[in-house]
Amino acid sequence: MTTSPTIAIVGSGPIGSTYARLLLEGLPDANVIMFEAGPQLTEIPGESVRNIPDPEEKERARERSQGPQAGAFRKSLGIPESAVVEGMFTARGGTHLLDFGGPGSAYADTFPAAAASTNVGGMGAHWTCATPAPAFSERIPFIGDDEWDGLIAKAEELLHVQRSAFGDSGVGAAIRALLTEEFGSEVPEGYGPGTLPVSGDPQPDGSMRWAGADVVLGPLADPSSDLAERFELRDLTLVRRVEHDGPRVTGVTVEDLRTHETSFVAADLVVVAADAFRSPQLLWASGIRPTALGHYLTEHPVVISTVALDGERMSRHATEEQLDAELARRATNPADPVAAVNRIPFSEPNHPFSLQVMYAENPPFQLDPTHPAAGNRWGYVNMGYGMRKSPRFEDAVTFDDGDLDYRGFPNMTIHYELTEKENAEIADGTEHLRRAGQALGTFVAEPRLLPNGSSLHYQGTMRMGDADDGTSVADPYSRVWGHENLIVGGNALIPTATTMNPTLMSVAIAVRGARQAVADLGA
Repeated sequence: MTTSPTIAIVGSGPIGSTYARLLLEGLPDANVIMFEAGPQLTEIPGESVRNIPDPEEKERARERSQGPQAGAFRKSLGIPESAVVEGMFTARGGTHLLDFGGPGSAYADTFPAAAASTNVGGMGAHWTCATPAPAFSERIPFIGDDEWDGLIAKAEELLHVQRSAFGDSGVGAAIRALLTEEFGSEVPEGYGPGTLPVSGDPQPDGSMRWAGADVVLGPLADPSSDLAERFELRDLTLVRRVEHDGPRVTGVTVEDLRTHETSFVAADLVVVAADAFRSPQLLWASGIRPTALGHYLTEHPVVISTVALDGERMSRHATEEQLDAELARRATNPADPVAAVNRIPFSEPNHPFSLQVMYAENPPFQLDPTHPAAGNRWGYVNMGYGMRKSPRFEDAVTFDDGDLDYRGFPNMTIHYELTEKENAEIADGTEHLRRAGQALGTFVAEPRLLPNGSSLHYQGTMRMGDADDGTSVADPYSRVWGHENLIVGGNALIPTATTMNPTLMSVAIAVRGARQAVADLGA
């Protein structure tokens, strides 16, 4: 290995940023070049667009990250700006559907809500900032508990995780009290209703500066930092291929999307951390095709609802003054007010789900003024239950060399099916959601299962394993089997069935991979 290694990182989200920071901190002579196909949205690279105070500027930032569905780029593909494909679930702001219905679109009939972001910071720029930790069977079995706890702690440090955010909300406390009355006796100690851990930094006015990839980059995003001198971020630069000579990776071929010129960048280590669809697509296009690549696709099915809080029940645990205080706090930052967010985490055997309960003074849709719950004094909660999807080889994204997508890559087809096992757990989770809603108030939107892909938490397509037996893409340290210097990162590595937001888990996995890479390169 060279004394001054060059490391190429594909993708600028929290995972790529974790590798960049830890590799530069651990290797004093290394240089990192990070490639991102999308634009930089904020002055600080990777900052959350939720922190942009001006609503119009925030909307422009989201629009710029919508890939083939963004403004002029949509038109260049012949996709009308107002096009809606029948049966599809509209992508969230800042994301774009993989199956958008135009030329070069992916094929995702069975996974219609599959979406991605294309921008500096990746999904971290639009992220809800929820950072629960995996528990019980969600954890990776070949990583010991003591080491796992340390990895989670480091991931929480990198992401600026706040465990007690919203803990001072009297309204939030009342919601937790009602949920505890309903579920407290059914879950293990420490796994009952509580506040949802989130990533961000509380501000003096009670608002939050939400975290994005910028907080993970840390000193790398500060031009005055010594580490920043060895870090280069190239936005609007598409990695076309990971080049390799047999088992050894030699670098990457990239296209400057401003000039459309291509060039080769030599690297001693390549980290591919785009997302759970485009990372395996890049490996496939590069001729790196492990048997499990693209397979074992999972997410967590989501059932959602909206409930009007019952004033009489809430008043048993919170005062009118506490409600007024919560409403006043929310009014200080109307562009992105801090809400009380509670949860019941995954636990076994009686609660193999994750519940999130977000307080809001208004429902997410317009209620008829004559509706009994219209203008509800105590407000509303938007609730969602996440359920497990068992990994199966048949659930996969596959690639076709003879059918190219809008970027010129082998096009994607997603194959996905909920089995009887998942449907049974969805039914059980829906009943739990109904119990939670009835404990808190009255449904104004009945529980409903969102279309496949709606979670945005796609996992398994580059899963890690403890043996090179064809059921995994990467080893326990995120190194691609059969390659000496190729690492993959992101939610796609998670091999277990999970129910929660996977960002913290994926950063913990990246911490392990980065530490091993430092040892390998420094040897």
